Amino acid sequence: MRGVTNGGKEMGGAQNPFLIAQQQVRNAVAALGESEELFELLKAPAHFIEVQIPVRMDDGSLRVFTGYRSQHLTTLGPAKGGIRFHPAVTADEVKALSMWMTFKTSVVGLPYGGGKGGVVVDPRKLSLGELERLSRGYVRAIWPYLGPDKDIPAPDVNTNAQIMGWMTDEYETIVGASCPAVFTGKPLSMGGSLGREEATGRGTVITIREALAYLGLPVAGARVAVQGFGNAGQHAARLLEELGAVLVAASDSRGGIVCPGGMRVADLIAYKQATGSVVGFPGSRATDQFGVLTADCDILVPAALENQIDAEVARSIRARVVAEAANGPTTPDGDHVLAQRKIFLIPDILANAGGVTVSYFEWVQNRNQYYWTAEEVNARLEQRMVASFRDVVAMAERHGAYTRTAAYMYAIHRIAESLRMRGLLRAPARQALRAAAG
Repeated sequence: MRGVTNGGKEMGGAQNPFLIAQQQVRNAVAALGESEELFELLKAPAHFIEVQIPVRMDDGSLRVFTGYRSQHLTTLGPAKGGIRFHPAVTADEVKALSMWMTFKTSVVGLPYGGGKGGVVVDPRKLSLGELERLSRGYVRAIWPYLGPDKDIPAPDVNTNAQIMGWMTDEYETIVGASCPAVFTGKPLSMGGSLGREEATGRGTVITIREALAYLGLPVAGARVAVQGFGNAGQHAARLLEELGAVLVAASDSRGGIVCPGGMRVADLIAYKQATGSVVGFPGSRATDQFGVLTADCDILVPAALENQIDAEVARSIRARVVAEAANGPTTPDGDHVLAQRKIFLIPDILANAGGVTVSYFEWVQNRNQYYWTAEEVNARLEQRMVASFRDVVAMAERHGAYTRTAAYMYAIHRIAESLRMRGLLRAPARQALRAAAG
């Protein structure tokens, strides 16, 4: 297929997440024996919105921030995906993330398409009031494109339940009606779901547990490295520790630490809350992101941003299992090395799907105005994540495919069937011949 070359690299060798996402789709479409038409339908967002958001700052000055919202495909249902606030947000990143959301929701069987949003801002440099005005301004700029049956945002990098609360309130003020199902990841007092805060990390741990069982390896005593000790990374580390694993390395945006003898996760969380970083944790030695990614461990959890594991890093990884709690942390050349080295990869669209799965549960609860216990939420998440892991492994075994390609194959097969039923995609030649013969 045309349109994606050179391992997702742009001029100068920079990794472009949008081109990487397209390459991943191309690989899966080819492995399924599907047509160029399917790739054409999936290669880019159906809608992409760019807005300018004026915000009055505390000192009286006016700043204008750029915001994006991408809606990739809504064949299976409304668009679904988070909103990130980060100074490095780009249009291509948001497009790629919305594509990954399409396949993530499909691989775990949710009735959604993919969406993603972002604002180019460093929220650490804003006061609480400025952050609220920016959050509300973003909703005022894009509200016509949102709705429980159109596009349902959620938290992502540097956004949280409080920001979702402001955004929900702004949307409801504009439309003049209660509409809790338009955002997920909200505070509990505004219709949020129990279990949502830890859902991404919990889903990652469920897939790690299943992967270790599949490989015949124990969880108890397994050494864990977490790159990106934020929400997902912290919860993954804590839940793995509860299963008997040991955290030996961690990092955040300020640097990394290694502690071969292990660290108590609760102590590290408390230290980061007190100091703002994991760096300097007593008993650890300092390292960089490379040092955490290549630490002597059994399980590596990249839980930061995209493009962290390239070929150079992949050649030095010592983990037996890599579980992508972040979106797009591995580049295509990194994937190739991991596959060659037979390192078991739990791809992002499966490993971190716990967050969107419990977001779906929140949406369902909002629509029905009936709320579940934390035990019900976790049990439903467990059931869906285990089934999806086993479906992906079965696809990999059946086709001799690497796990990332197998996850895309499973997700795209479900999407392709829906596109065919809608009359938007013709059946492959061999399938059409079988239908005619029958």
